[in-house]
Amino acid sequence: MLEDRYGRVATDLRVSLTDRCNLRCSYCMPAEGLDWLPDESVLTDDEVVRLVRIGVEMLGVREVRFTGGEPLVRRGLVDIVRRTHALGVETSLTTNALGLARTASALAAAGLDRVNVSLDSIRPESFLAITRRDRLHDVLAGLEAARAAGLGPVKVNAVLMRGINDDQAPELLRWALAEGYELRFIEQMPLDAQHHWSRDGMITADEIFAALDAEFVLEPVDEPRGSAPAELFRVDGGPGTVGVIASVTRPFCGDCDRVRLTADGQVRNCLFAREESDLRAALRSGASDDEIAGRWVVAMLGKRAGHGIDDPTFLQPDRPMSAIGG
Repeated sequence: MLEDRYGRVATDLRVSLTDRCNLRCSYCMPAEGLDWLPDESVLTDDEVVRLVRIGVEMLGVREVRFTGGEPLVRRGLVDIVRRTHALGVETSLTTNALGLARTASALAAAGLDRVNVSLDSIRPESFLAITRRDRLHDVLAGLEAARAAGLGPVKVNAVLMRGINDDQAPELLRWALAEGYELRFIEQMPLDAQHHWSRDGMITADEIFAALDAEFVLEPVDEPRGSAPAELFRVDGGPGTVGVIASVTRPFCGDCDRVRLTADGQVRNCLFAREESDLRAALRSGASDDEIAGRWVVAMLGKRAGHGIDDPTFLQPDRPMSAIGG
């Protein structure tokens, strides 16, 4: 069991399959991209599946989400999903949806349960400004393919940025409701490679609610939130809903049930951790499953009570989101 010193048990494993991405979102990385991990440092397909299996069979992991970078650029993705599904756990994918139109059917056949798609605007000019790529049509095609393949509920994650798309919350929600997608707004987190994030520049949950309340009637969904990060609301009486994930202003650290594995085999017990625990070295030195599981258990003991963004001494992780995994 992956239990920390505060009694929280991690059952949700986020696995980054690559640090590479085919977009250049301004809140994640610079226009020229980053220095990618060398190929030899990235876990092989077999190493990924072995660590997932150890997590599931020995440590109580019940959900596995594959992330990146952009996981669709990982050549072995479909086979990794198939082998993970065979372990009997829920499998999902966080993606920018580029290429999803080509792969959604194969992923569904391999056992993928659902997808979360990152999309911050449905206006081509805003999408280009944010991602530095003119690929909105490909994202929308990927969303349609995921829906057709039965990878639902299809969730869409949106980040609002001041002066860029902060006026588009109602527009995004109307679109998502019409398409049958579940929209989640996420506060921008201090995980950009450039370290340009600032609290003053962030669009807060309160601002998001104010924009939505001006055009919709939102009623809290009366169900236990548990470890789910989103505050969920029924829109105009339903059945459609919208969620707001206030990671910065309303942290949910006390209910966290997540643990992360980077593409190069490092355990991160918190998204904002500044320390990592190396499982790749153990894998490649011939360690047994029991030894690897033991290292993983110890790694969880160092998890802090909260991410500490409100603390004046807070420092961003050295790695950006693209290298950590969402």
